[in-house]
Amino acid sequence: MWMASSGRKLGRNFSSKMDTAIIVALITGVCAILGQAIISKANTRDLYAKLDKQSEVNDQKLDAKLEKYQAVTDTKLETLTQEVRRHNAFAERIPVLENRITTLEGKN
Repeated sequence: MWMASSGRKLGRNFSSKMDTAIIVALITGVCAILGQAIISKANTRDLYAKLDKQSEVNDQKLDAKLEKYQAVTDTKLETLTQEVRRHNAFAERIPVLENRITTLEGKN
């Protein structure tokens, strides 16, 4: 039996009501925790879906930029290749010109 603060004994009925209140409180608490867990899981799933979608968009943007920069690089490389070929052709003709100059100087 329970004792009240005044010192008198409380009956079994009070103890039974107390037990019922505790059980109801525990059930309510468990239901609240389960509800929050379900909501949290749903929010997490939605967040991951949004992040995946954003990641796909960012990947597409990055791919587009990479293609653009690769095209620019290819164009620059082609231009440089043409310039090197012109330079090499000029470099091949210099010894021929030097020989002609030497020959012409020798004739005079």
